[in-house]
Amino acid sequence: MRASIVAVSGGLALFGSGIVLAQGAPPGAGRAIFESTCVACHGADLAGGRGPSLFAPALFTRLDDAALKAVIAHGITDSEMPAFSGVYTDAQIDAVIAYLHQRSTQIAAAAAPAQGTPAPAAPDPNNQRIHSEKQDIRLVTVAAGLDTPFAVDFLPDGRALVTERAGRLRVVSADGQLVAEPVAGTPQVHTGQDAGMFDVAVGPDYASDGWIYLAYSDNNPADPEPPQPPANTPSYRVVRKPSMTVIVRGRLDAQNRWTDQQEIFRAPWSFYTPSGAHYGIRLLFDGQGHLFFSIGERGEMTNARRLDTPLGKIHRVNLDGTVPSDNPFVNTAGAIPTIWSLGHRNPQGLAFDPATGLLWETEHGPAGGDEINIIEPGQDYGWGTVSKGVQGGIEQVSAPGLVDPVAWYFPTIAPSGIGFYEGNAYPGWRGSLLVAALRGQQLRRLEVQGRDITTQEIVFEQLGRVRDVATAPDGRLYVLIQHPTGPGTGLPLSASTPGALVRLDPLTWAQEARQP
Repeated sequence: MRASIVAVSGGLALFGSGIVLAQGAPPGAGRAIFESTCVACHGADLAGGRGPSLFAPALFTRLDDAALKAVIAHGITDSEMPAFSGVYTDAQIDAVIAYLHQRSTQIAAAAAPAQGTPAPAAPDPNNQRIHSEKQDIRLVTVAAGLDTPFAVDFLPDGRALVTERAGRLRVVSADGQLVAEPVAGTPQVHTGQDAGMFDVAVGPDYASDGWIYLAYSDNNPADPEPPQPPANTPSYRVVRKPSMTVIVRGRLDAQNRWTDQQEIFRAPWSFYTPSGAHYGIRLLFDGQGHLFFSIGERGEMTNARRLDTPLGKIHRVNLDGTVPSDNPFVNTAGAIPTIWSLGHRNPQGLAFDPATGLLWETEHGPAGGDEINIIEPGQDYGWGTVSKGVQGGIEQVSAPGLVDPVAWYFPTIAPSGIGFYEGNAYPGWRGSLLVAALRGQQLRRLEVQGRDITTQEIVFEQLGRVRDVATAPDGRLYVLIQHPTGPGTGLPLSASTPGALVRLDPLTWAQEARQP
């Protein structure tokens, strides 16, 4: 078992580095700061990440040390690059720049003879056998060849619905066959960086009404198309049409066509933003006639705690999209009435604990500080003011009136879809919270008692980015795995790569002994 829950008491530190943000820059400070703060966005090699590589020779041709220091200290307007002048001293920023020069030379020398060599692929998950603490499993690839799969949910007859970020809804038959053609007639989707088709959720009354809910990003058709960016333009510098999350519901007919579409949530055009980051988004029903959904702050942390914007919030609506009369801010002047909680950065997982009824959430932090939260109505979770990770402009890790996470992770694991397991196929896992992790390439299992996480384990890792986890009608678990992106792969963090729907088959020792 390996746990990455980290506790903090007072002050702002580079967690895991041993460096307190004080005057001066001790030996090794530049590397420690880079690994704690910069690598999450910029990567550790020439491929870069969400932002450009800081080791690319072109960076130092374009910017001298003084200009580079100014960028680090003051940030870049209208981008995801924050200002760090309030976080690091001049000496520490100088140490980072010195490390960038040193490491850039090392990387260039090491990479010179191997330019163009593709990064090694993740191991094939199919037939991998896993010994976890309380359950042995074998991974079985059910549907390969998916394009950056985002979410999976199941129809009562055992068919799986899978969204692909590029804008498609796919059907996998109950016997594990991927239907060749995507579902026809689904909404046109705005794509780019994190944008695309997001979550799919089969309605709670599907047997009687047939509703299926979809979340995706779209743009205003009236906005002009921006010019095509030059080749190799970093994603944070690409000019995009303003976009926003939309939620609809529709039905699937016998020919796999999307019909009878109704809008459940659409924000006014004024909330659309050209940022390509932090959409969220997860859908969840509470069994009491409500739909919960998450929306990220879209790369602007000041959105998260404002009640006059839907960005950076968990929302609650009735199944038809109307606003429940008992929402916490429904009578607050100027507030978005659908808001259930605020102060969120990029919430990507929602699940109710059947034992307690508590709503649990996963959320991407900045440089570290990924969170697991218990979400309660009207509460403020503090993003933009506090963070367990490192973010320019945020100097507090906790503050009165702002809710602390139940658990947090450093270094980042990028937690995504989650679900409590309540079936009988894996007896040792009953009641556990399963957490998919993108950057960590993990499936984690957390044991929960009330409001506390008592223990956790990594069920498997390094098989690709794990985006979602769901329980099929027969009680077996499925995950979506995508080929790795980001540092070490030669691909940008938000690149599209192939993925698969993978089943976790429970094994006993006797069964495994009989496996070929």
